[in-house]
Amino acid sequence: MVKILGVSGSLREASHNRRLLEVAATELPPEVSFEIYSGLGDIPPYREEEEGGSTPESVGALRDALNAADAVLLATPEYNGSIPGLLKNALDWASRPFPDNSLSNKPVAVIGASTGLFGAVWAQADLRKVLSTIGATVVDAELPVGQAHDAFADDGRLADPDLHKALADIVRQLVEAANAA
Repeated sequence: MVKILGVSGSLREASHNRRLLEVAATELPPEVSFEIYSGLGDIPPYREEEEGGSTPESVGALRDALNAADAVLLATPEYNGSIPGLLKNALDWASRPFPDNSLSNKPVAVIGASTGLFGAVWAQADLRKVLSTIGATVVDAELPVGQAHDAFADDGRLADPDLHKALADIVRQLVEAANAA
């Protein structure tokens, strides 16, 4: 069974990006399990001098979750035109030790939602760049969900059928990448 870990770059319980992950989960085939990681807010700021010492428990939990997953689906908002600091911080921890880290050669897809018009396009591009540098196998697709406060239908799906189809396609690509890895 393929296991996908979903990570939202927003800590809000009712965040648009968490909701986007929940919609993505509905597009997975039955033989794929999906879990949303909830410990992002517990990760301390990355400090290089802590690398040689004992790993903070929350960082160990993040690395364990990433190692246990066959693939990762990241949903990011856009803060000040880029990746939210807490998500970048988590990736800095996950990137160690380099190059044999928990994301090395791991299939990862990036999606994003924001209340602005552009749907976190810049944050998604920056995130794909960071993930490539870390050594992840990044799915070459994006899903900009703009005006996210109006983007979801009452049934939980994306209101725009083309956006929902694009999300389903990204999920399919991620599952294929996980099966091929």
